Amino acid sequence: MMKIIILSDYFDNRGGAVSIAKTMAYGFKQMGHNVGVITTVQDKALAGQKIIDGVKIWSVYSNYNLFWRAYRSLYNPQTVKHIAKIIEEIKPDVVHANNIHVHLSYHALKIAQKSGARVFLTAHDVMPFHYGKLTEFINPNNLSCPEKFNYKISVWRQIKRAGKTYNPFRNLIIRYYLEYVDKIFAVSGALKNALNDNGIKNVEVIHNGIDVSAWAVNEAAIEVFKEKHNIRNKKVVLFGGRLGWLKGGREICLAMKKVIETIPNAVLLLAGKIDEEVKEILDFADKLGINKNIIAAGWLSGGELKAAYNVADIVTAPSICFDSFPTVNLEAMACKKPVIATCFGGSREAVIDGETGYIVNPFNIDKLADKIIYLLKNSEVARKFGEAGYERVKKEFSSEKMIGDYLNWYGKIF
Repeated sequence: MMKIIILSDYFDNRGGAVSIAKTMAYGFKQMGHNVGVITTVQDKALAGQKIIDGVKIWSVYSNYNLFWRAYRSLYNPQTVKHIAKIIEEIKPDVVHANNIHVHLSYHALKIAQKSGARVFLTAHDVMPFHYGKLTEFINPNNLSCPEKFNYKISVWRQIKRAGKTYNPFRNLIIRYYLEYVDKIFAVSGALKNALNDNGIKNVEVIHNGIDVSAWAVNEAAIEVFKEKHNIRNKKVVLFGGRLGWLKGGREICLAMKKVIETIPNAVLLLAGKIDEEVKEILDFADKLGINKNIIAAGWLSGGELKAAYNVADIVTAPSICFDSFPTVNLEAMACKKPVIATCFGGSREAVIDGETGYIVNPFNIDKLADKIIYLLKNSEVARKFGEAGYERVKKEFSSEKMIGDYLNWYGKIF
């Protein structure tokens, strides 16, 4: 039995990398290890300790103006002393960091290594070398579906992206702190390539995994969802997760306009928080004249999210930025749904083009629309793709496999 501490800026229900951190923590616990989590909260009243399902969670207060993130993400005085105290008290065998680039800070890696623990970092995105979503490698005028890219980002483009928040020492200091890590894991081969292209080595790939069995849902819940959102006798295209323009909001709306011209009862189901950016997307859909075919369900979780996937005929992930390894692909496959996913990032490592769905260049609106129309018109093909995806996610992207892969690496390092 090992003592393992998971580091994650957040440990709530926001999905994405946070859901993977939670899967890791409770997965290690189920394997018999002693697991704790160090996370942060932005309300002092919520700081403290608690135990949930046998996992001890330390919530450290951190709240600052994110204008200074390029500095505070390196060393955050609000958190580092607490992290050091907890690690000194627990004396873990392993400290495994997930996203720490907002509050816990990269200095936590040095604290962990100096304690005598073995230190690991899972990179979920490009933040170890960039300031936000990586788009600079994409040529929107090239409508082909390339498989190889040059992800190297120049200093000038870093400055252009970060503006006044640019820290000329940020990436150098991050690479300094990464020297304290025994092994860096990327959640996709594409992300490993992007890290390598930008000077970050010592990287292996472990794909994210999910609890496939947790995505089963009963028919009654599906019927309730259909009734609530008035989607009986509709062809449903799901667009879910953290929605926005870079996630393909414009492109999916333009594609749906073409889809609706051919299949008038097709609807786009938005499953994500309705923030100002999503409201802009809804306004854009209104200008296209397809607002009546847009259903904004808001942020969904639990049974409602499962029902949304199961109601869908197709699930889309049309990001126009580097999307490392979208969890939406895995969740769709667990619900036996075909996926139409972006060629930018790691989606093609999960979605097999022509077998479990399609890989497309989202800027190619005609191709995106054609693939949606084809699957909506050919339900048997869609069913076969969904079944193939289900078998694939069970075999390659289960939480059990992910946990086993991490434990195997722990063993190699020890």
